Amino acid sequence: MQFEKIDLQEHSEKMINFRKDSFKVSFGDASNFDKEAYLRWVEEKQRDFPEGFVLVEEDGRYIGQIELSIREYDGRTIGYVHLFYLVSEMRGKGKGEYLHNYARQFFHNHNLHEYHLRVSPSNTSAIRFYHKNGMVEAGSEIDGKVIRMKGYL
Repeated sequence: MQFEKIDLQEHSEKMINFRKDSFKVSFGDASNFDKEAYLRWVEEKQRDFPEGFVLVEEDGRYIGQIELSIREYDGRTIGYVHLFYLVSEMRGKGKGEYLHNYARQFFHNHNLHEYHLRVSPSNTSAIRFYHKNGMVEAGSEIDGKVIRMKGYL
């Protein structure tokens, strides 16, 4: 498994498809997904965190995507996972461990000790995965649409 920095010129279609699928898995549909706004956001974030925006490649094909950054939360600097994504046929096969380890290394390289993400309450397999990897629930947000989870290095 390899992690390749995203090139918006080359990878935008793949990224859009992956992100739209992540919306469907998490929230049931992608009708609110705005691809132009998404690409602008990635371009902006990627300038500050190029190694945080990567595609996951295995055996010559892209099987996933990671989006990571650093932000402020409750007066402290934390790592933030915007996206852990694997194509459906790769889920449940232990591949997520590689994505999680990549993220932990990214946050370690930036001298962070805490990282967060948000997950849909209906995405029970993702919640189980995060619990298995030592993350804890920090509460419900956005009127119950997501659960904030946090992990520590």
